[in-house]
Formats: sequence, structure tokens, C-alpha cells
Amino acid sequence: MSKVTVAALQLAFSHDEGENIALVEDHVHKAAARGAKIILPPELFEGPYFCTVEDEALFGRARPAAEHPAVTTMQRLARDLGVYIPTSFFERDGHHHYNSLAMIDDSGEIMGVYRKSHIPDGPGYEEKYYFRPGNSGFKVWPTRYGTIGVGICWDQWYPESARVMALMGAEMLFYPTAIGTEPYDDTLDTSRMWRRAMQGHAVSNCMPVIAANRIGVEEMPGCAGAQTFYGHSFITNEWGDLVAEVENWQTGALVATLDLDAARTHRAGMGFFRDRRPELYGRIAQDV
Repeated sequence: MSKVTVAALQLAFSHDEGENIALVEDHVHKAAARGAKIILPPELFEGPYFCTVEDEALFGRARPAAEHPAVTTMQRLARDLGVYIPTSFFERDGHHHYNSLAMIDDSGEIMGVYRKSHIPDGPGYEEKYYFRPGNSGFKVWPTRYGTIGVGICWDQWYPESARVMALMGAEMLFYPTAIGTEPYDDTLDTSRMWRRAMQGHAVSNCMPVIAANRIGVEEMPGCAGAQTFYGHSFITNEWGDLVAEVENWQTGALVATLDLDAARTHRAGMGFFRDRRPELYGRIAQDV
């Protein structure tokens, strides 16, 4: 199928898990009503972004994919609406914990689980306390509308992640995100470079990119300050041009129709994959 309509959700979340999941459910319905067939919510949408504080009690939020209410609700919704929903969640697997994504197909089945590969550890984003580095490897999934690759937040800064998914057959790249202010430097606004990095992935791989971020001010008990998430969710075409975007104060669904046949033709014409020289790239796979 040449064309596919996709959506990215930009929402503000509370401390009420049921309320947050219901909010996403409502906006998935709205995006589907506008024709979207693949709908991307933000990262860890079941609650506030809790990694601003290290608190062992918060491990209680993690559950296996088959039991997590964010996943099971999106499974029901995907089946009822006939849409695909890449669903971010806090995963518990035995004694291990991951920042994960369940790829849910349009029949409500889990096609597979991707575990976030790159785990940040810095002021405001202390994820290494909670999450093991993912052991799933990068993943792509065939859908009725094209093959998609999904990275989670910090993965989006790495050109290697995007290129590997493209080499695995991805035709679109999706990135659920939770990113905002930098507590160590209140003059640093990463929203511009955040977009530019992913627009670069679109250009270098000649394929659309879809990014969903949260918005609003969140504060965790025990945290020295609040975190402000800047939104700016967007959808690009294969040239990296923005075909849908929202401001930092807007909530709702961005919806755009992408022409994958045109992107495939342009990708071949640009020659990025034809002219690769893998024999020269060994240094990339070495530790610094």
C-alpha cells in the first residue's frame, strides 16, 4: 500500500494511572476517526516521568507486558479500531526491569517487545537506576501499511539506531519520547536540536519520522524541582520536512498521510544505501 495515515499524540499526564490511560484511549479514538492507522503515544504514558528521582518504591509500577494496564488497554483499543499502537511501558521481567515498547497490531496482538537500548543517566533523567539496557536488539515490524522501526526517547539521538532499523527494512521510524528541561542548566533548550537530530535521520535514511512527546510540568515527591516537558511533537516526510507539528502548549493528535512508494523511489534515487562502505565503518562498533 502506497499511502498510510499516521498519528503522534502529545499529552500532559497526571499521577493517576487510570486517568492517563483513559486520556490516551480518548485521543487514540480521535486519531483513528481522522483516518490514522498507526498511532504513537508518548513514552511511559501511564504516569508522570518518574526518573527525576531515585525511589525503590517506584519499581512497583513495573509489570510484565501481558499484565500491564497500558498494554492491555491498547490491545483492546487496537482490536476495536483496527489500528496499530506502539505502546511504551515500564516492564518487569522476573528480577529485571526495562523501559520497553509492545508493538500491538490491528487485531490487538502483541507482535513483539522492544527494550530501550540506550539508557540515559543524568540530572532529571536518572534512568539507569530503574532500567537495564535493552537486550532485545533493534526491531522492525511489518504492518499492513509498511514496515516500521521504533526507538525509545534517548535512542532517537543515535544515528546508528536509525540506520540499523533502516537496514533491517524499516520504511518509517517512530520515537515515543519524554524530554524537557535540563535541571543542570536552565538556559539550555534542547527542543530545537531534538527535532534536528531526528529530521537528520529522516534525511539520511530517506524515510518519514514520527515523534510523540509529552507536555506540562511534572513533579515527583522527593525531587528537588519540577520538570517541564516541551512537547514539539512532529511528523516528517522522507526529506525531513515537517508535515505535521504542534507547539509546546498544545495537546492532541498530529495526523499526516505519508506516501511510502514515493519515499521508496526517492530513497533508491538518492543512493544512500547503494553507496554505503561498511568495510570502512568498523571504528563505529569499537569502544572509545
